[in-house]
Amino acid sequence: MQIQWYPGHMYKASLAFKETLPSVDLIIEILDARIPYSSENPMVADLRGDKPCIKVLNKSDLGDETLIEEWQDYWQHEDNVRSLAVNMNEPDKIKQIVSLCKKMLPEKAIKDRPIHAMIMGIPNVGKSTIINILAGRKVAKTGNEPAVTKRQQRIDLDNGVVLLDTPGVLWPNIENEHSGYRLAATGAIKDTALDYPDVAFYVIEYLLEQYPERLKQRYQLDSLPSEEYDFFQQIGQSRGCLRGGGDVDLEKISKILIAELRSGLLGGVTFETPKMMKVEKALVEVKRAKKLAKEATRKNKNKRKVRR
Repeated sequence: MQIQWYPGHMYKASLAFKETLPSVDLIIEILDARIPYSSENPMVADLRGDKPCIKVLNKSDLGDETLIEEWQDYWQHEDNVRSLAVNMNEPDKIKQIVSLCKKMLPEKAIKDRPIHAMIMGIPNVGKSTIINILAGRKVAKTGNEPAVTKRQQRIDLDNGVVLLDTPGVLWPNIENEHSGYRLAATGAIKDTALDYPDVAFYVIEYLLEQYPERLKQRYQLDSLPSEEYDFFQQIGQSRGCLRGGGDVDLEKISKILIAELRSGLLGGVTFETPKMMKVEKALVEVKRAKKLAKEATRKNKNKRKVRR
């Protein structure tokens, strides 16, 4: 199943991002520590050029500490990129974003000129809360659901940094099927657009392979079934998620699983590594090439029909 969600305000925000980018000094991209690759907006990589970029791995308390460090090591080798892992329980660490901006643009600090930084991120990544912490006051609307911020706003932090806040933006075509599932599982896609059992089965397939002990501990299991369906049958029975006739209600138990994942009850989970990213990017390129070849063949057939 291909998961997509791209409401009209996101299209407008994407246009505004492209128009405004040339006038900013630096980009602050808020990422989800559970999905560092899938929460990266490809538009940033395509358009930023050599502009400095700070990748802020938010919700680090919900991610896997070892894999978060692996991502930070990976970004150390990229030009003009720095990273910082934060969460809402560490406001002082979040405030380090300002000093990091100044370190990346020392010439601005020397000349006592404000740094104009565009702050952006996918829906529900915690961008507005980070802005409020940096500003020391409530200037951005927050909410525990995607698509709260709907328009750009300019925020002077009164410390040499001016933020341009942008709405949470996805992209019109999520080509990597895995990314679609991960975005859905972590709450970046509106729940009304989800097929809960489909997403939950994807999540459990990964957790059974990468975090089996977490599942045993959380659901008090001596051993784990090898198949996702059997797992849901087992925990559905134990949680009383039953329909008439005693059948497990997959929709109900799937919602419980996703809620427990998002709240951190399953422990720190990160769904991807730099190595996985490289493999999945290569597969997307192959898929893209096949699509272009198919379109070219179709156009050639249409041209031949017209000539006849």
